[in-house]
Order: sequence, then structure tokens, then C-alpha cells
Amino acid sequence: MCGRYAITLPPEAMRASFGYREQPNFPPRYNIAPTQPVPIVRLHDGARQFLLMRWGFIPGWVKDPKDFPLVINIRMESAAEKPSFRHALTRRRCLLPADGFYEWRRSGTGRQARADAFLFRRPDRGFFAFAALWETWHSPDGSEIDTVAMMTGPANGTMAAIHHRCPVILDPRDHEAWLDPGAAPQQINRLLKPPPDDLLEPVAIGPAVNKVAHDGPEVQAPMAETVPEPPAAEPASHARKATRRPVDDGQGSLF
Repeated sequence: MCGRYAITLPPEAMRASFGYREQPNFPPRYNIAPTQPVPIVRLHDGARQFLLMRWGFIPGWVKDPKDFPLVINIRMESAAEKPSFRHALTRRRCLLPADGFYEWRRSGTGRQARADAFLFRRPDRGFFAFAALWETWHSPDGSEIDTVAMMTGPANGTMAAIHHRCPVILDPRDHEAWLDPGAAPQQINRLLKPPPDDLLEPVAIGPAVNKVAHDGPEVQAPMAETVPEPPAAEPASHARKATRRPVDDGQGSLF
């Protein structure tokens, strides 16, 4: 699953890469997190359009988002069968631009458990686009929220050593077909696949990315350049262990 990503290149570079009409101005983001507004590119009135949406897909039939799990990733294997996503897969596809994303390799158990962070980026540091689905949620008071989630599939050879899932990253030659609401289902299905093994390179980074408040270049500093954080204080021996809540993997395995 992909739970953090980055857009650090200038707005002009993103506009040149994705060909939308708008001229937005935005600062570099090194640590984009779920529920935050994120830029998407969709087809609108026959042209590409830049738009901000909430990262966290809400199907139209949901009555109260507070009662619905946070869906940031949608499994490509089952999206066409799930009532929550199948209509969006048919008619509301978009591009989620990025120039990097993060994944964690977990190892050990108990007190020895650890999660090492990795940055995945193109060797030339250029943009790429996640395949994504969007939906507009209408609240009872008449307000609207535009929401989005990226598609994921089995990891490619590069990702497999870090995590078993991987975002679907589209070849630029396939952007037009993905955005076309008239594309046939079989044409869309062939686009849902892991990216080539040589598209991205993994870079071991420090733990700064773990905190949403960290949103500067230091997040992407290679491990050799990072300064380790001091260890947390040991809890008192009489302290009660916190009850762990079930973790939602955000993969959209709903209904």
C-alpha cells in the first residue's frame, strides 16, 4: 500500500508534463498524507483539467464519512466487482501526479520489530502518474467533497523486496486512454499492471517521513545523511499496555 508520496518539482514542470489548461501555483510537498488535498488531472469538457481533491475515496452512497473507513488505495484486482468502485472505474478515472512515493519494509517481531522507510523515484527525478479513481460525495446539507484514491496491484520486481503491493503507475502513452470515459473495459484492464522494474529506484531514507509534520527536503535524505532521533523513554513498569485498535490497510477491500 502507498500511504505517503511527494510532489517536489515546480508547478510549471507538472503542467508541462500533464498538459492541463490551469496555471496553479503550489509549494513543494515532500510528505503528502491521506485526507489532505491533492492535485489530480482528469478529462473535463474534452480537455485535461487540474483539480484538488481529498485523498480518501468516499462512494456516493455513504451517508456519513465518519462512519466509513479511510480508503486511500483501491485494489485493481477487485475494483470492477465492488459496488463502491466499479462505476468510478468505468467513468471517473484520473491521474495522480507524483515525483516520489514512500514504502516501509517491516522486519522482526515484538520489541525487535522495525519498519525501514524507502523513497521510490525515477532515476531522472521526473514526474510519473498513479492510476486513480475519483468520486464526488454529496452531504445531506448540500455541500460536496471531491475525493480520490490510487489503484494498487502486486509488487513488481523492484518493489517486492520492500512490500508486496505497488501503486499502478501508467505509461505516459496510456494517459489518454485511462482518462477517456469512453474507453472499453478491456482497454482499461490492460493498463492495470505493475510498473516496469526499471522505472523507479529505491532509496533508503530515515524516519522523518513517519511524522506528517515533517514536510521538507530532509524527509528524502538518504539514510547515510540522516541524523537518528533519540530513543523514546521506556514506559514505567506499572503502566498498562495500550489496547491496539485494528489497523485498516486503506486498500479499499469493501463490499
